[in-house]
Amino acid sequence: MSGDGSTLGRRRFLRFLVMAPAVVFAGSRVRWLSGAAAAWAGEPDVATASFTPECGDDDEPTPSETAGPFFKPRSPLRASLLEKGMPGTPIVVQGRVFSRGCKPLANVLLDFWHADDSGEYDNQGFRCRGHQFTDAAGRYTLETVVPGLYPGRTRHIHVRVQAAKGRVLTTQLYFPGEPRNQDDGLFRPELLMAVKDEGHAKQARFHFLLDAA
Repeated sequence: MSGDGSTLGRRRFLRFLVMAPAVVFAGSRVRWLSGAAAAWAGEPDVATASFTPECGDDDEPTPSETAGPFFKPRSPLRASLLEKGMPGTPIVVQGRVFSRGCKPLANVLLDFWHADDSGEYDNQGFRCRGHQFTDAAGRYTLETVVPGLYPGRTRHIHVRVQAAKGRVLTTQLYFPGEPRNQDDGLFRPELLMAVKDEGHAKQARFHFLLDAA
């Protein structure tokens, strides 16, 4: 797939669609249910029942990117990276992991890490670091804060994705509308998340397609 944005596949394109979200508050947790996401969570959604699935047979696997110098193994098992008193804009990232043929993959490892609100990586501990596994329908949810900026890079989230006995996909997720996107040599439009504002927080969505059976 070309990286110039002109030949994005159907799944890539649908990430940019703006659909009215339903936000459910459960304690301090926020779930973004939008279009197919509502169906994934078992919620009826008549208005979007006829939408084309967000994974198509013509889609290319999610492209890989460098891990950079700040990856740390053995991050804690947690879906929320939020900590008491942590500054920054909260964001919930949701999506699914598919194999070739758009088969949802369960028990896929996703290991996330990113800079904090000040653009700093925690290399001593595990702030803004954590791993989780997809559920039976291939779904994941990450709660964290929007990463800060630092010299030479646009805003991004790192992730390593690995199905059972599969190869590791290391890549990065990007934010639409960032002024630094076009000046960042690593930026790829195929890795843009769909992001919406919801009050003081943000909701985002991204689906991974692995080159696996």
